Amino acid sequence: MSTADVQAPVEPPSLPDYLLDPNATLKDDSAKWRYGKAPDYSKTRDVYEQTKTKSHEAASLPNLVENLVKNWEVEASFKPNIDDWRTIDRPNYTFAINGGPPQSAEHMLEVGTYNAIITPNDFYDPTKSDFASSHKTFKRMMPNFAWEVLEVYSGPPVVAFKWRHWGVMKNDYVGFNDKGERVVAKSHGGAIDIQGITIAKVDDKVRLQSVETWFDPMEMFRQISPSGEVSRTVPVPAAGQDISSQLHGDEEDLNEMEGLHLRGGGGADVLAALHAEMGGMSSAGCPFISRQN
Repeated sequence: MSTADVQAPVEPPSLPDYLLDPNATLKDDSAKWRYGKAPDYSKTRDVYEQTKTKSHEAASLPNLVENLVKNWEVEASFKPNIDDWRTIDRPNYTFAINGGPPQSAEHMLEVGTYNAIITPNDFYDPTKSDFASSHKTFKRMMPNFAWEVLEVYSGPPVVAFKWRHWGVMKNDYVGFNDKGERVVAKSHGGAIDIQGITIAKVDDKVRLQSVETWFDPMEMFRQISPSGEVSRTVPVPAAGQDISSQLHGDEEDLNEMEGLHLRGGGGADVLAALHAEMGGMSSAGCPFISRQN
């Protein structure tokens, strides 16, 4: 047999960087960033490494899912131009909480990521907050809120997984509740740890399409104030005073708190590569690929 008859092995298609690197979208220099620069997630990533409960093998399915969601969270929180979001299939993307109505990416950008997932209650009311004030309320209370995948129940195109979101309450909680009261819960310096389930449909580029999440948002507030002891006052805002100033006074802008800094394949081939990674098998032997054909 001549050397011309010997075919070189076919290289598997590469996976998108947002599946392999939790910080991939932070490196999008051409993107427009909400506060002018990409946010610095280094401290949150350190908290994740030091206190996570799972250690997923690189490029395993749980690791890929974890990276996808972390990059999506960066984009949803800090990229105000949806055209810059690389982790979603924009025409088909929706987000829903606890069986509620699907929300668009535009809605999440308008109200903020926290306001999109929390319903009005005795501690907080998203209708009495905006994007900036909501981030100040929660990120100042808990500067580093790490996230991990605990378990993956099914692979793409419909990915079901359990997750954990945790951190330490380092500062007071301050927010408006459903009665319009300014609620303050003193910092206890302890852990806040919540869990939930998400079912996400992805396209052939492993971008998020429909995302449905179930969790108990009140679990966080129960941990913020285990004793239920909080102060409630009715604010009297000054003329022209914005929501953030009513809650937090004239403090430093959110970008100072965040500590900001500067800084593959496509189509069915990408999904085939993901299946190969998750099962250590060829794409021809993957049940998800055959299901799509």
